[in-house]
Amino acid sequence: MRIINFLNPGRLAFGNGCVTQCAEDILDRKLKSVFIVTAKSVVQLADSLIDTLKKGGAKTTLCEEINSEPTVGMFNDTLKAANHAMPDAIVGLGGGSPMDVAKLVAALLGSDLSVENVLGIGLLKSRKTYLACIPTTSGTGSEVSPNAILLDEKDGLKKGAVSPFLVPDGAFVDPMLTHSVPPSVTASTGLDAMVHCIEAYANRFSHPAVDIYAIEGIRLIAANLRRAVENGNDVEARHQLSLGSLYGGLCLGPVNTGAVHALAYPLGGEFKIAHGVSNSVLLPHVVKYNLESAIDRYADIAIALGVEPSSNGEETAKRGLLRMRELSNQCGIPQHLSEMGVPREAIPQLASSAMTVTRLLKNNPREMTEEAARAIYNSAY
Repeated sequence: MRIINFLNPGRLAFGNGCVTQCAEDILDRKLKSVFIVTAKSVVQLADSLIDTLKKGGAKTTLCEEINSEPTVGMFNDTLKAANHAMPDAIVGLGGGSPMDVAKLVAALLGSDLSVENVLGIGLLKSRKTYLACIPTTSGTGSEVSPNAILLDEKDGLKKGAVSPFLVPDGAFVDPMLTHSVPPSVTASTGLDAMVHCIEAYANRFSHPAVDIYAIEGIRLIAANLRRAVENGNDVEARHQLSLGSLYGGLCLGPVNTGAVHALAYPLGGEFKIAHGVSNSVLLPHVVKYNLESAIDRYADIAIALGVEPSSNGEETAKRGLLRMRELSNQCGIPQHLSEMGVPREAIPQLASSAMTVTRLLKNNPREMTEEAARAIYNSAY
């Protein structure tokens, strides 16, 4: 069995109301200036955190400008604001976009490095500033991962920084913060989290210590996503969805994702399609391509998705494919790229761009070629 490394936050809190523990952690460390990266749509969720910090004598600076999937330019503007504020703590509060920006801000605060210098695996070598992440969606798992993703506007492609120094000092997963997430975002982020788990389980580098998170994450999300989409105030569904998303995040560091994410990145970069939507549309087509290389694994995934097992693994796995499409459709996700404004003539360039995401393609259970990528995009069209 190969060696595996878990790089988890120094403090991980989960449960309704645990957001208050973030302020306590900061104040316990005697930190006095806090820079909060968030988005306008969720900024009100920072109120209790800010109030507690102020009562404890800490100054807060609020940046609420990360209102879409972040670009290098958006990051640079945020880093400039943070350098002006000179904080000794950074907090990312929101979906994956504010959290990813906060992670990189904490790492590059006061540094001469540009963010382009650290996009890649293991290029970021240090972080001096305290970092906490508070997710307000059940999706990216960024609060516990060593990854941060930005859109490089020059190349039209999302790029990732991967480093142990991007793992937060504190992660505070409070399901109550997700209740106001609208149905479409609940669906998109929930399916993204489910794909994290699926791709970690059916992965060239899968590991028993991660499998347990991946399978349970699939089970929790598949059983509760539609409920949360239909009723955002379903306390139990939101709780289970947050837990499933957390499990997906815990898969990202030691194993990570595969071809679904690699092929989704150019769709987000070129056509601004929400990441979870891109993943959901591509998922059954990539899995169909991968099936012959991991039938038993995909059969396990199908059962976790809630399908009845068949008399053989291949048939069970194929039932899982149908369940993936069914769940996505039930949550209101478009099922074809043609519905999203993607022209068919863009497919060759999409495939070419996807093949550059080698850090993920190497994990895929079946080797992905550019020809196969084109075929998958065409199948999803």
